[in-house]
Formats: sequence, structure tokens, C-alpha cells
Amino acid sequence: MSEFVQVSIDDGVATIRLDRPPMNALDGRIQEEIRAAADEVSANASVGATVFYGGPKVFAAGADIAEMSTMQYADMARASQALRQSFAAVAAISHPTIAAITGYALGGGLELAMCCDFRVAGDNAKVGQPEIALGIIPGAGGTQRLPRLVGPARAKEMVFSGRFVSAEEAQAMGLVDRVVSPDDVYDAALEWARTLAAGPRLALRAAKAAIDYGLEVDLATGLEIERAHFAALFSTEDQSIGMQSFLENGPGQAEFTGR
Repeated sequence: MSEFVQVSIDDGVATIRLDRPPMNALDGRIQEEIRAAADEVSANASVGATVFYGGPKVFAAGADIAEMSTMQYADMARASQALRQSFAAVAAISHPTIAAITGYALGGGLELAMCCDFRVAGDNAKVGQPEIALGIIPGAGGTQRLPRLVGPARAKEMVFSGRFVSAEEAQAMGLVDRVVSPDDVYDAALEWARTLAAGPRLALRAAKAAIDYGLEVDLATGLEIERAHFAALFSTEDQSIGMQSFLENGPGQAEFTGR
């Protein structure tokens, strides 16, 4: 039974809801529940997209500093491994994922959001990697996923300064994909997720895998990964449906089955 993370599924879209008031601090317990929730939705064939949501006030304001403050090296060596595994499970979800960011997404909160494919933020949201103010650095992907999204210079500026970045600036640098009214964040993310879930799910999973794995290898290997996924889709029902629909009705009219 999860204490701080709830999973709900409706019409092919899962919502993973963080609920550890007041700020969704990411202690060891909630990290493990996030990992379990990510594994659950990834394994569920009925789910075509997932939204991560922290509630109407805050996404996640980072790690539990009280928990970390008494840790020594050996403690953190173990704890950081568990944290990495938790967030790796989110990044490994096989279908499209969207972070719905309200209020703050700081430190581990931003690192969690960056594990998702897309980020929708309220226009009053603040994101950042403020770990430097604690005498440490990001430890759950901030020095790795952030430069891949915004480039090394912008990532260094954010990490070195620890400053909070507005939703508007985050969108301009490519860290946030859509900015909406704070009251509309979850609904906007859910609508986007429903659109994705209605698409050809096997092709979407293949596209995500090809892009994610391709970024980690040289170009020639990446092109071979793409070719293999491309060819494999010609064994799917959706490929047949999509091409037949195009020939008969033109583009954008296919109704896919997810098979």
C-alpha cells in the first residue's frame, strides 16, 4: 500500500500523483513508491501515456533536507543509489510521460520532471537546481539531464547559481514545453496525454526508445537502432491500419488499436 504516491488510470492515461504535504519532499519512502508506480504503469498494456502530478500547489520542492542532513558518506552512497534507481524507472517508462508542474519543481523535483518526456508548467511555477546553496551538487540527474535539455552553458549557470527560473524563461530555454494558467496545468497535461494515448502506441514506444537510446550512442549505432525499430513496426496491426487509412482517406484519419 502506497502512502505518498497514488496511481489512477482512466481511458488509457495513468496519473501518478505525489501526495506528501506540504511540499512533496522526496524522502526515501516516496522515492521507493515512485519507482514502484513507474514500474506499474510501464508494465500495464492498457496505459498509453502517464502524467506525473504533485497537486495544485506544488510539484515537488526537492529532497528531504532533514533526512539528508545527518547522513555521512556511506549513508549517502546507499541512498543516492536508491534515488538513481527510482528516477531511472521513471525515465524508462516505455510510453510517453508528461510532468504537470505547479508551484515549485526544485532540486530532486526538477530532476524528476526531467525524467519525463514533456513538461507542462503553470505560469507562476519556479524550477531550479538549488543544491549549491547547501554545499552540494544535484545528485539525481541535474548535471546530466539538464545540459541535454538546455545545453551545457545554461545548465552550468543554473547549477552554479542555484537560482529559481520562471516558467517563461524555462520555456524559452527548452526546459518546459508548455506554459498555461496554474489552474489549467493538470487538465492541459491530461489532454495532451489523451491525444498521445490515442495514437499508435507501439510506434510511439518505438520512437521513444529510438530517440532515448540513440542519444547515448554514436550516430551510426543510433541509425541502426532506428532502422531496427522502423522495420519491426511492419509487423503491427497499426502499421497496416495507418497506411490503408492514408491511401483511402488521406493523412490523420486512422483509428489505431494499439496492436
